[in-house]
Amino acid sequence: MKREIEIYHLEMTSPAELRPSKAPAAFRVERACIPAPELNRLLYIIVGGDWYWIDRLGWSYEQWLAWVERPELETWIGYLEGTPAGYFELERQPGGDVELALFGLLPGFLGQGIGGALLTAAVERAWERGGKRVGVNTCSLDAPAALRNYEARGFRRYRTETVEKDFPAEPPRA
Repeated sequence: MKREIEIYHLEMTSPAELRPSKAPAAFRVERACIPAPELNRLLYIIVGGDWYWIDRLGWSYEQWLAWVERPELETWIGYLEGTPAGYFELERQPGGDVELALFGLLPGFLGQGIGGALLTAAVERAWERGGKRVGVNTCSLDAPAALRNYEARGFRRYRTETVEKDFPAEPPRA
C-alpha cells in the first residue's frame, strides 16, 4: 500500500550542541565488539517492528554479515538492570561525518525515560569517533517521542521531505 511519509533529516555540528539526558543508575551502554549478524537482525526486527522498519527484512545472512563486519560500523546496546533495552548503530561516513544509522528501544522500554540516555550515549560516542558532524534521519512513522528526543538532545532539522513509499497495511511487528 502506498503511503505518504515525511522524512526528517537532523544534524549536530558540534559536541557543544549536545544536551545530555541523565541515565538511571541501573542503565549502562556497551559496544557489541564481535560482529554478529544474528544480533543486529534480531534487534532490527524487535526495535523496528512497530515502526515499519522493513528495508532490511529481506536481507540474507551474507548481507547482514557484510553490514556488521565493516570497520565503519559500531553496534551499541543499552541495558537496564542487565536486560537489553535498546540499541544504536553508528556508521562512519566518507569525509568524517558519523551517521546514527539506527536507534531505538525495545517495545517494553518505551516511555521509561531511557531513550534520552541512550541517545546521549550515541551522540557522545559519535563525537569520540572524531566526527565533524553527527546526522540522523527519522520519519513520521517512527515512535511518537522519537523526533522530540532528537531535538531535545540538540539535533536540528536541516531538511524535511515528503515521499511516497510502499508499506504493508500493518507494521511487521517483532
